[in-house]
Amino acid sequence: MADADLAGLLREVRRQARFEDTVGKVLDWLRRQTSAQVALVQDATTVRSSTTGFPHEVLSPLAPLLARMAGGQLASAATEAERLHVHCEALGSSEPRPVLVVAGVSKPTPETISLTSHVGSVLTLLRRAEDGDLAHRGYQDKARQVRLGVLHALLAGEPVLARRMNSGAVPPLLEAGGLRIYLLRCPQADRDRISALHQDPAGFHGSDLMVQCPVIDEHLICLVAESEAQRDPRGEETAELLRSLVRDNPGYALGISAVQPLSATAAAYGQAVHALAAARATTERVASHHGRSRLEGVLPQRAALNWARTLLQPLDSVPKTSADITRLLMTLPRSGVARLLGLSRNTVAAHLGRVERALGLDLDDVRARATVNLALALSGSSVDVDVDDRPQALDELMRVEAAFAWAESLLRPLQARHRRTLQGWIDANADAQQAARRLNISRNTVRAHLLAAETALGLDLLTIGTGIHDVVHALDITAARAR
Repeated sequence: MADADLAGLLREVRRQARFEDTVGKVLDWLRRQTSAQVALVQDATTVRSSTTGFPHEVLSPLAPLLARMAGGQLASAATEAERLHVHCEALGSSEPRPVLVVAGVSKPTPETISLTSHVGSVLTLLRRAEDGDLAHRGYQDKARQVRLGVLHALLAGEPVLARRMNSGAVPPLLEAGGLRIYLLRCPQADRDRISALHQDPAGFHGSDLMVQCPVIDEHLICLVAESEAQRDPRGEETAELLRSLVRDNPGYALGISAVQPLSATAAAYGQAVHALAAARATTERVASHHGRSRLEGVLPQRAALNWARTLLQPLDSVPKTSADITRLLMTLPRSGVARLLGLSRNTVAAHLGRVERALGLDLDDVRARATVNLALALSGSSVDVDVDDRPQALDELMRVEAAFAWAESLLRPLQARHRRTLQGWIDANADAQQAARRLNISRNTVRAHLLAAETALGLDLLTIGTGIHDVVHALDITAARAR
């Protein structure tokens, strides 16, 4: 075969490598060089690709020969079928081997046979590259699933379960004393590129973990190994990387949590979400969580815990899965929970319905959700309570001076007009259109006031909505004191 022919084959491969049907383009090139019709046959019977005029009727009498070649008994063969001269080349060594079939009206010349052999070698390399791409994509998919599974386990307060998912090669993050969550907001394409660029061969990111948020397409959740006692220098590298990305890209923003133990990853995530809401309004577009007391921490401990456990006791009668899904629904919309867990929205609604019937509450109501969320936050306490104690009503618990001070502190940064809009929005069950009608302002004005309230409070109200429960309680506590 002339060097020019081989060079032409290589040029064709390079030129067509950008197209999906590279194999078909190479077969067309071979037809132009030899005037023969060409097909690539897989599993001895299936035509993967062929030139336009290939005579498919020749394959039936060739079936026994193709089967032997696919099974590794022959590397090449020449025969006649349907009055055509046929030359066959088996490709590669993995069985069943694909077979290159060249059919023409005249007997193939030595140059044609040599060119066919070279084309077979090229197709074998293309096949291996394709198999490698498939294997790489499969690995990436599995690695992404494992990372998401680790995040799920940590958000559920199960670091031991997260370690079990990585038995034999536990990543440094899961051996750390604590972590800090950096929540990066950026375009989805950039998010995926950043995660892939910094991924190590184990599917993690050094001592840290980057997870594409399954709920918000523009969020990259970065779990950085850290402890209060000792900062991990590798975690500092990740932190500086994320800060530099925000500095260099005007559309990015970054929310940073406080350091939390692995078992409190959910709390760290909530802090990062609130910090991100505040970051979007700052010049640097970066904000860290500044510790503020939680309502459950200022209520009378034993009395509040008794109230919470009494309220949630009916959940003992529903499947644990339904209760777990309800916990997620306190901070995520139904569509987000469905995407997070890989369930349909109807399935999520069915689980929620069981919980609503057990509790006797409508969890589409924002105040009911805030009440259940507070009870869930309190119920994890290890404090012992006397089950014979008469549980106080929630409004009684809220009358303590510490609760009022907490509410006033939370709402103090709000301007009066933003506070009125926020109150109207809550009274309208977080429906901006209804709130606009009640307040006699436009829906755009309602949204503008809510965005301003987000910035002032440092709470997420609109993206995921994790701050809405605190606002509900703070407004109700101050309203009750005013009466």
